This record gives sequence, structure tokens and C-alpha cells, in this order.
Amino acid sequence: MKVLVTGVKGQLDFDVVNELEKRGHTAIGVDIDEMDITDAISVEKVINGAKPDAVIHCAAWTAVDAAEDEENIPKVRNVNAKGTENIAKVCKALDIKMVYISTDYVFDGQGTEPWEPDCKAYKPLNVYGQTKLEGELAVSSNLDKFFIVRIAWVFGVNGNNFIKTMLKLSDKYDTLRVVNDQIGTPTYTFDLARLLVDMVETEKYGYYHATNEGGYISWYDFACEIFKQAGKNMNVIPVTTEEYGLSKAARPFNSRLDKSKLVENGFEPLPTWQNALERYLKEI
Repeated sequence: MKVLVTGVKGQLDFDVVNELEKRGHTAIGVDIDEMDITDAISVEKVINGAKPDAVIHCAAWTAVDAAEDEENIPKVRNVNAKGTENIAKVCKALDIKMVYISTDYVFDGQGTEPWEPDCKAYKPLNVYGQTKLEGELAVSSNLDKFFIVRIAWVFGVNGNNFIKTMLKLSDKYDTLRVVNDQIGTPTYTFDLARLLVDMVETEKYGYYHATNEGGYISWYDFACEIFKQAGKNMNVIPVTTEEYGLSKAARPFNSRLDKSKLVENGFEPLPTWQNALERYLKEI
């Protein structure tokens, strides 16, 4: 199987390419230098030239706060919405599969109930969420052969993330304030890559949620476990989002994602986030 993967310089794409190659598939990793997703002609030329059986589209504008800056909004929309639409249209023309990585930010982040993958009560809180939703709609309106996979709290070896930030801060400070009222579960890109390749090898299309197992936690809980596993003696103080200070982009309080559809469709869930963290700390 030949699969084109976008955004290969990112933390997820890196792992997806490795997983594909490990299984004997041909992986074609592209980033902006090889294919500018915002340029429809470039997208058409590269995908047509590669002749893949599927596209796993990981490339995105993910700087959530910077997305709120007025001068950046058109750029964010161009990447997350228009770029995704350009890819979806070529996939449709070639009649090939598309996997689109999305986010819990398409919902309003309120309440305590886990979000169902087929829930259509979209209500993004910020520009990032709105443009990722527009990307989802571009995929679902153009294609039948699609997987839309929503993830949350991502960490991987090849990029910046919460774990790396916590470890850096622990070198400078002995006390940290961490938010305790935003609830979700982390996603390790290495584990997610395995699932995405599992999916693309099937025709079990649709919407899915995929994060590591191990129960729902707050960022505070996550920070405590990071320091515990890293053997760092830190004083971590739980605070509310309000106490911490509002960020430029509104953050969801409820990032709980219902992942039962994975098992229903015969996919193997991701390992626990505690186990993922343990393996990740050995990699960095």
C-alpha cells in the first residue's frame, strides 16, 4: 500500500511514516517544501504524481493562541480549512481514502459527559477549533472514503508538548501552578500512529475518537505523574483556569472523548497514558 502523509516535520507525521514503513507500506512524507497544501495546483500535482492509495493528513496550524491574532486568522483558515479541502477534492477525483486528524476543539468543551464521535453538536470556542471543524466539513462533504480521527493533549518525540514544557520548567523552578479544571486524556503519537495505520488498512470509514486509555485526568494530574515518573521532586499547586489567568484562546474544560467506537469496529485501543508516558520519557 502506498500512503502519502502530510506535515512530515510534525510530531505525529514522523511516527506515522515510521509505522507505515515498519509494516512494509510505501510512505511518502511531504511538508510545505514538497507540497503547499494551501495551493490547489501544488496539491493536485503532488498527489497525482505520487499515485497513493490513501492520504493521511496531519499537517495543520496548531498554535492555538497565535491563531487568535487578527493577522493570522486568514493564514490559519487557509491551512486548516482550505488546505484540507484541496486534499479532499484530489482524493475524491482519484477515489482514494483520506484520514483527517481533528480535535475535541470542534465542540464547546462544556459539561462532563464524554463527546461521542458521531456527535454533530459543533460549537468551537476559538479560531483553531472553528477552522479544524471547517476542515472536517470539507472532508465529509467531498468524500465517502474518509476517517476523521479526533485527538487531544498530543505529545510525541518530534515536537514541543506539555511534557517537555513541564520538564524544562522543573529545571528552573521548584514550584509550579497547573490547571486542575480542564479534563481529558493525553495522546502519544507513537501509539496513535499504529492505530491510524490499522485504520487505513481497512474500509471501516467514519468518525473516531482516539486518545490513550487510563482514565480521564486534569493537566494537574498529568503534571504530577510526569514529575513522579521523571524522578523530580516538584511542588505542584492545582489552580482553576480563572486563577491561572485566561489565555488568548478559550480552552475546553471538557476534553473527554468517548472511544468505544474503536472497539466496536475491531480496532485495538491505545495503551494507558501512564504506560505511554513511561515509554516516552525513555525516548527523549
